[in-house]
Amino acid sequence: MMKTLVKFFWIVLFVPAILFTGCKESTEETPANESYTILTDYMVAESMDLPDVLDGWIVGAPAEADLATFLGTYDILDIRGASDFDAGRIEGAVNTTLGGILDAAANTTKPILVVCYTGQTAGHAVVALRLSGYSDAKVLKFGMSGWNSNTAASWENNTGNVAVGHTNWVDAPGGVSSPETFDTPVINTTATTGATILAEQVAKMLTSGFKGVANEAVLASPANYHINNYWASTDVEHYGNVSGAYRIQPLSIAGGQMSNLDASKEVVTYCWTGQTSSMITAYLTVLGYNTASLKFGANGMIYEDLESHKYATPAVDLPLVQ
Repeated sequence: MMKTLVKFFWIVLFVPAILFTGCKESTEETPANESYTILTDYMVAESMDLPDVLDGWIVGAPAEADLATFLGTYDILDIRGASDFDAGRIEGAVNTTLGGILDAAANTTKPILVVCYTGQTAGHAVVALRLSGYSDAKVLKFGMSGWNSNTAASWENNTGNVAVGHTNWVDAPGGVSSPETFDTPVINTTATTGATILAEQVAKMLTSGFKGVANEAVLASPANYHINNYWASTDVEHYGNVSGAYRIQPLSIAGGQMSNLDASKEVVTYCWTGQTSSMITAYLTVLGYNTASLKFGANGMIYEDLESHKYATPAVDLPLVQ
């Protein structure tokens, strides 16, 4: 009888201890942004921070005398629609899609040059490539609009001055908002390593397609967005800025500036032409931000005021093949 009582006594003490310990462990939550931390730590360690990805990412069309060398340097992947590709393309170019860019890249042997209509969608493709091992992939500046006047309509039809005199454009010397600190994005994934999370996020970015927003929409309701003017401070002082915009530049993981982007809003980046902002937008999408590139950048808003960084129809037409 005494042995039974002693056994019962230890059971009474031991079971609550187990239950208490179990309850304590079950209430400890994994930080919601743990996947973001794993991903960004990996990207910094692997030299994939944003400044690394933006290093040497664009190349202009060559002079006629340098055409043969240019064509021999790159494997050209053209992500325009098939009918436009068939109507006139760069010699040797292979037609693919934004979503299929990594599959097409697997068949290349030289540095990759991505071509689109304007140089904007190509930025998304090049970010995917550079984050997937093709660190020397580049965008053709202004796309086919910078190659031949017969393929220039996409740029010619989208320069404009909608921000000149607009209520939501702050004239020079500008007035950007002071940086704030925000929570980082939450990445929903079952992947557990930096490499696997990155591959999954790149695939998601490509599947979702080009993330762009029209300047009219941003100018009409700038408070609906977290706007980043990716210019030097002297440029803001010279031209002004969209009302309520921040100027977070430089922008990097290692530098801590990603925390200055508001993940609770759609993050809109704008630059001169929409090409750099496309690269940044694709990169931020990989990091889990809801983001968009302001299409055609300042060239679509204050074209007549720009003294540089302006699109111009090619004065010399480089050859097209069919």
